[in-house]
Amino acid sequence: MAMDPQHFRSLIEQHQRMVFSIALRIAGEYGTAEEVAQDVFLELFRTAQPFEGPDHIRFWLRRVTVHRATDALRRQARQPESEADEWLDELHTPAAVEPDVSVSLAIAARLDELLRALPETMRVPVVLRYQEDMTPEEIAHLLGQPLATVKSHLQRGLKLMRRKAEITMKEYVRHGNA
Repeated sequence: MAMDPQHFRSLIEQHQRMVFSIALRIAGEYGTAEEVAQDVFLELFRTAQPFEGPDHIRFWLRRVTVHRATDALRRQARQPESEADEWLDELHTPAAVEPDVSVSLAIAARLDELLRALPETMRVPVVLRYQEDMTPEEIAHLLGQPLATVKSHLQRGLKLMRRKAEITMKEYVRHGNA
């Protein structure tokens, strides 16, 4: 039995940003994130599962989005990267904007690259923790993993991002004498 169209529209309006953002951060590609978001909401529309309230719906959407985005990420890994170099060149091409905005955009682009470079096992918890502001306990519950595993993935993911950032983002790091 499908969901009431008015209720469904309201759920999309409430949660589309969250679903798309999680999908984008995990899958790392805009078009893929759009497809994932559409699939998630289509599954929500078709589900006959009764939801116990707004928190239950948000939890369900996050879990389904993580699974669908992870599946998409795995499919991408099996396909050759034809346009990846062009896309990376685009990110590093300076835009004609204010210097402060340009620096902020460059830092955000580099951080996105670092996030996309994380292995899936680390990327998903990092996205849920720092984008969705979920606690490690909530992430463990959502992913069906032990809390220690989630904490380990978070710690290792952040350590790896920091180490890579020290190497690739030297021009943005302030030194004590500067």
